[in-house]
Amino acid sequence: MQLHPLHGWRRHALIWVVLLSVAGYLGSVLWSGWEEVTAVIAQVGWLVTGAALLLSLLNYVLRFVRWQLYLAQLGHTLPWREHFRIYMAGFSMTIVPGKVGETIRSVFLKAHGVDYAKSVAVFFSEQASNLISMVILAALGVWVYPAAQPFVLILSGVLIAGLVVLQQGRLLAMLDGFFQRWLTSGLAKIAHAAFTTVRHAGSCLRFPVLSLGLAIGVVAWGAEGVALYFMLHSLGSDISLQTTMFIYAFSMLVGAISFLPGGLGGVEATMVGLLMYHQLDQAHAVAVTLLIRLTTLWFAIALGGVAMMQLSRHRH
Repeated sequence: MQLHPLHGWRRHALIWVVLLSVAGYLGSVLWSGWEEVTAVIAQVGWLVTGAALLLSLLNYVLRFVRWQLYLAQLGHTLPWREHFRIYMAGFSMTIVPGKVGETIRSVFLKAHGVDYAKSVAVFFSEQASNLISMVILAALGVWVYPAAQPFVLILSGVLIAGLVVLQQGRLLAMLDGFFQRWLTSGLAKIAHAAFTTVRHAGSCLRFPVLSLGLAIGVVAWGAEGVALYFMLHSLGSDISLQTTMFIYAFSMLVGAISFLPGGLGGVEATMVGLLMYHQLDQAHAVAVTLLIRLTTLWFAIALGGVAMMQLSRHRH
């Protein structure tokens, strides 16, 4: 009998992160004024909130298309309905630190003949594409907040260097051979698995697949930036779309490199700070940040939970 993927420590970790998140959100609302924040949320309204949810769905669908593209690059094609459930199920574990919880997809993909080295390589390729796409979106408006420019520049350099290393197949093979000769058998096996995964990731992150993956990523994450823009303008804000894209992308980058569960805390604090820097008052900044996180991160987690339950029923 196979255990449910959310049994044991995963389930307890998920519950604790959710409880801490709720406590943090309530604390920020109380800090900013309960009545003021709830009034702002009501002002945004159901129409804009619904539009934000639809834009988030567009984000998930586009990223799934890219995931399929990367998996096909490694020689695997799956029936799209089942594959979409597997992809969405990964979001149920998004709030595990560093997003490594999303590798739970590998458990389900293994049953379809996809070995762990390839599915983990696709996961890392997706995360790298997400980071690069958000750097592009942030760079388009980084001039509005000069203090962010060194951060974006350094991160861009690190990502470019990483892409260059991934393309050095001969060097990676030499390093793999070196470790096979000098490490103990157990460590050598781990090193070989790691290098195999890296080489697979390099296949996904080379042109022209890389270009298509980045284009999809920019549109996908840009859709959520547009959702934030709609929310701001429903409140009468005159913050431009370009500035909004920067605020959203930069906040997500801070959350990503923090390795906190789902970027929780890092994303919210950065977004509130940047919105207030652009003349939004505290109650409005907190309310909009909470709404955009509910309609993006937490919406994905909820849909992921539904997909996980469906997959688990099929397994049993």
